[in-house]
Amino acid sequence: MTRVLIPRDGSWGERVSELVVAAGLEPLVLPLIRVAPAEDQVELRERLDELGAGRYDWLVVTSQSTVRYLPRVPASVSVAAVGNVTAAALRERGIPVAFVPRTQSAAGLVDEWPIPTGRVLWPRSVDAKPTIKDGLTAKGMDVVDVVAYRTVSVLDSDEHELDELGVLSGDDQALTAFEPRETPVDAVLVTSGSVAKQALRLGLPAGTTIVAIGEQTAEDCRRAGLHVSAVAGAPTPEGLVAALVAARG
Repeated sequence: MTRVLIPRDGSWGERVSELVVAAGLEPLVLPLIRVAPAEDQVELRERLDELGAGRYDWLVVTSQSTVRYLPRVPASVSVAAVGNVTAAALRERGIPVAFVPRTQSAAGLVDEWPIPTGRVLWPRSVDAKPTIKDGLTAKGMDVVDVVAYRTVSVLDSDEHELDELGVLSGDDQALTAFEPRETPVDAVLVTSGSVAKQALRLGLPAGTTIVAIGEQTAEDCRRAGLHVSAVAGAPTPEGLVAALVAARG
């Protein structure tokens, strides 16, 4: 049976697993990265305090990983989400979303941006590309960006660090699944450029099906040295698994 590596756990990983099983494939949930707090907590607190005080017109959120670090967002601040998954995470926190681009990507958000002026806060990953800041600044917005979180490779973490990051589940399965010769996989679902870099380190055999969640992630895969077999038509669990099934024939 085709074994599919799912690089994220939680509710998202559970949903993808259900879809993979429904497609007659075997899921292997194995987080390759974990989200850790930004190293500069002072600047982050200052920017988030400004957000709480209503000193921005817009809050732009380009990853659901950002949502956990957000304070209460005043009603005077409009919120933009890069896609439906991020928008859903915001709404679960009780944060209304005013704008989601039709093309669910940073470039799509910039292209479809609805207003020409205002002050924007963009809490981001430490390794986020400058698409949002450069693009919205070019459109006349005053953009303030701040690092909200960083991604940590599970492959580089020792057992204590994994426990601190919440990786260990009690049976330590995550620690035993990194050796492809012992736990071979036939396909990998890649959800970000950070995941692509870690997937490359697994030493996957030639012919492994690589499915990217979007065009930007597909480009990140190629830059990392992975051959992309398919790209999801929509950045959702359903879109990802549909692309996988099509690629596997």
